[in-house]
Amino acid sequence: MRIHRHRQNRPKIVIPAYKVNDRIDSEELFVIDENDKPLGVLKTADARRIAEERELDLVEVSPKANPPVAKLLEWKQFKYQKEKEVKKQRAQSKEVEVKGVRLSLRIAEGDKNVRLASAKKFMEKGNKVRIELILRGREKAHFELAREIIESFIENVRAFFPIKTEQPVKKMGNRVTAIITRE
Repeated sequence: MRIHRHRQNRPKIVIPAYKVNDRIDSEELFVIDENDKPLGVLKTADARRIAEERELDLVEVSPKANPPVAKLLEWKQFKYQKEKEVKKQRAQSKEVEVKGVRLSLRIAEGDKNVRLASAKKFMEKGNKVRIELILRGREKAHFELAREIIESFIENVRAFFPIKTEQPVKKMGNRVTAIITRE
């Protein structure tokens, strides 16, 4: 049985906003030309004029520096490169999920093997596994039996992978849970 969890949206990687040409409001800028050679500290109007003469854009690349650093370059090409870098970062980042396996006190051996196969598959993908056992009615009096079932399940998983217990077996109301991950 699948444990339903609401999906959290991954934080979006935001491209920093750059000031271009007329939007630069600093009085003086440290200007770097298209060949990465410093032109020195110039008035913004002079730097803009040089950019227009060379048919390039003046882009403020480091606004927090004193004076701010601006570069002469093609704005659309620069923006495209930054977007490409962000997409590459997003593709390389993998979020570790917590997958759930639900057991019961009266679980049969075949069902336990199915849950074991699911846990093995989750661990191979690099996810954490939450082992959960819900106690109903008179079962609530048998917490120790639930602990034994979960611990034996963890030992069965340990036969396949070296395991680190992230959250030990713990009772929360009528639920007994443990979270394990690969070492």
